[in-house]
Amino acid sequence: MTTSTDETVREILTRGGDTWAVVGLSTNRSRAAYGVAAVLQRYGKRIVPVHPKAETVHGEQGYASLADIPFPVDVVDVFVNSHLAGAVADEAVAIGAKAVWFQLDVIDEEAYARTREAGVDMVMDRCPAIEIPRLG
Repeated sequence: MTTSTDETVREILTRGGDTWAVVGLSTNRSRAAYGVAAVLQRYGKRIVPVHPKAETVHGEQGYASLADIPFPVDVVDVFVNSHLAGAVADEAVAIGAKAVWFQLDVIDEEAYARTREAGVDMVMDRCPAIEIPRLG
């Protein structure tokens, strides 16, 4: 399995940009995306909820898809099942995101390869809410 280096993780978290589209984020407080988005905000990241319901979450306007976001996105954080994640990674590349982050247990080796071939940084099977405090 492809592994993401601490260097790539650190690069995305510190220099990858401050606008994070969180795909799969809704108002459902029991979902991991809800808590991780709150952690990202605490560390100064602007979160952009992306969910078919386009709900406002943590005070931020939601959008139904990445293509609907009317401003640049730095990182696309993916909280969808692995079989759907590749299409999200492709859409992230298409909108010009600087990085794609697949959450814990979101694994798609082919999407990882395509994203890296496109020159976009990629992290897979890791969580920024764990990595931010760990990497300091």
